[in-house]
Amino acid sequence: MKKRSGKFKIPKVSTYELIASASIGEPMASSSSAVSTVGQRVIQSTNLKVLPSGDLRIESSPAFVTSTPIPLPSNSATPDPSKTADQLPWNSWAAEADNFADRMENGELPLQFMGTTEKESSGDQALHTWTKRIDDYVRALMRFEGRGEKWATSCTKCLNKGPALYRCFSCFSSEFLCSTCIVNSHRQTPLHRIKFWNGTFLEKTSLKALGLRIQLGHAVGEECMYPVAARADDFVIIDVDAIHSVGLDYCHCGQTADPDYLQLLKHRLYPATSDQPKSAATFRLLEVFELLQYESKLSVYEFYQAIARLTDNTGLELPKNRYNALLRMAHEWRHLKLLKRSGLGHDPIRSAQDAREGECAVLCPACPHPDINMDPDWEKEPEETSYIHALNISVDANFRLKRKDISNDRADPGLSQGFSYFVDSEGFQQFLHQHMEEVEPKSTCSRHDAVNLADTRPGQGFASTGVATVECSRHNMKQGSAVGDLQRGERYCNIDYLVNHSLRGSRLKYFVFSYDIACQYSINCGKRLESLNPDLCIIQPNTKVRFVVPKFHLPAHIPACQSRYAFMLTPGAGLGDGEAPEHGWGEANPLATSTREMGPGSRRDTLDYNFGDYNWRKVIKLGEFLLRKLTAAAADLPEQVISHQELEDVLDEGMLVSWKKEVEAWESDPANPNPFEIKVDKPTQATVRRQLAEAERDMLDQGCDFSLDDQTSPSALIAMGLDIEAN
Repeated sequence: MKKRSGKFKIPKVSTYELIASASIGEPMASSSSAVSTVGQRVIQSTNLKVLPSGDLRIESSPAFVTSTPIPLPSNSATPDPSKTADQLPWNSWAAEADNFADRMENGELPLQFMGTTEKESSGDQALHTWTKRIDDYVRALMRFEGRGEKWATSCTKCLNKGPALYRCFSCFSSEFLCSTCIVNSHRQTPLHRIKFWNGTFLEKTSLKALGLRIQLGHAVGEECMYPVAARADDFVIIDVDAIHSVGLDYCHCGQTADPDYLQLLKHRLYPATSDQPKSAATFRLLEVFELLQYESKLSVYEFYQAIARLTDNTGLELPKNRYNALLRMAHEWRHLKLLKRSGLGHDPIRSAQDAREGECAVLCPACPHPDINMDPDWEKEPEETSYIHALNISVDANFRLKRKDISNDRADPGLSQGFSYFVDSEGFQQFLHQHMEEVEPKSTCSRHDAVNLADTRPGQGFASTGVATVECSRHNMKQGSAVGDLQRGERYCNIDYLVNHSLRGSRLKYFVFSYDIACQYSINCGKRLESLNPDLCIIQPNTKVRFVVPKFHLPAHIPACQSRYAFMLTPGAGLGDGEAPEHGWGEANPLATSTREMGPGSRRDTLDYNFGDYNWRKVIKLGEFLLRKLTAAAADLPEQVISHQELEDVLDEGMLVSWKKEVEAWESDPANPNPFEIKVDKPTQATVRRQLAEAERDMLDQGCDFSLDDQTSPSALIAMGLDIEAN
């Protein structure tokens, strides 16, 4: 089957009416179905033919109308499309074809038609036009720094005609009002920014200074019979554009029985403390920060500094410092959203803080989950197709996400006690303490640092060398209760604990286990896991486990491992690569600069929130991801089948039958001989030494001696070098 070399996507211009018998640059003729507009032109569109050079050629002449004037050469008549079609820069247009219709509607011209001398993109043309009008833009900005061109000395909103000196810089309207009207018009928007005209320039002021009070517990405009001002009448609200000092009153007249912090929450203000709060943040601010950290890994400190500069960018009138309060509010807010999104707010029996381990994790919807997305009779699946119910998991460690030896679990235990991705710290630490004196076995394969440096202690000043995780290797999503700290290197006891916690509730019977040191980890893996949890599904007698090495790491292994642990030779592994955790670490690593300075609990919570967002974004894109994989597989299947048949046609039939039996036996039981291992007869070291000794004897008989001294012959020197290398 011949594959298509490429595709050309025709732009969708359904909003443009086709006009017959029109040429490039010709004004649109009026008709019953199209109204002529000044400046509109008809583009002579065509059927496009892809040339071997990659260019496009016009072959026919349907037409469509643009909403943008098309410049024509001033010294020539309307060109003949049959002669000038090849001069159009179709390659540039093809690169922008996806958004062609939208750009035409927005007044941009993605095509560069013949007759133009400047080779500029549409963005450059817009910038070139803007530079000619810079003065107009500057004057418009300066107009807001003063009274403006037309301004009234008295207020136009009230009957008293008071002096119009106050302007709101948050409202859409930019008119000046008197102090009474500016306060009355902002009772429902008390966090707007106000300036007043002092006779020379606009000076900052606040609605609080003008007498506006925020009354909680009542409808806007309704008076409270017993208002109680916030402690010291010094309340601060942090919003997305500024840090505001406001006048705020709680209701103590009996209209509401809510305590002060609940009165704030009902007005979408998050209090910094539950007892006599003096600061709050708007819900909108906390939502903005949450998404900013997920997308750009922004820290609370950087976010707070940006808001402080929005409040006063001169640095001369610094707002009241509420950084620590915002740090605490952002932490609490994200924890509340974690519990809410997990449905714990609707549990009539349990408290939201009584979540079970891993309950708040976002599960991979494409992985097999018994009683959720699997057939009730999945356990009766025939042996030859049982791989469709296999769980592909991958283990990896990340040494970027270190943590300095700051604080401790007693001072900073964190809010999520193993609720989502990190395992519960208390049980994890107890388990590690029991295995503190274990010495990791050295690698029998290549010199893998993950094995040989497993007992390496962290550098001075660090409490954790990084984190390890268990992930879904097919869809790149972290498992619940599957992330934990590393205290030294990549020790087996840490990985065993994470594997046990991520799989302890599973009933699956087929696993593809990917690990960059799978050849070493799989040795005695069953015994270690059985001592940890005898009921773990992965070590049951009727469970099939295939250990594989990720494709990128496999070439670093010895030849025997490259066939025994290869993805491409493992039934049920498909076209996976096992490198899923590496993609996730690239997303999390920018957090390292801030999380390494945190206490243990705050760091775990912060990483949990970001892992949850990462999983959720994977879920919403899963349909597109699977469709792309399915399309690629369906397109490649016929070609692979034909190639396989062509190969079988030239091989001996008896040999094929023998090979098939060997492969099927190995696939059913990996303890059988591996038919993919390269078998080469190699001489032993003793044989080579004997041959070298005989060659040296013959040379001595001939009177040739290349020895260094009486006791060191060339072969002895080589043997010494091999011994040194081995040691």
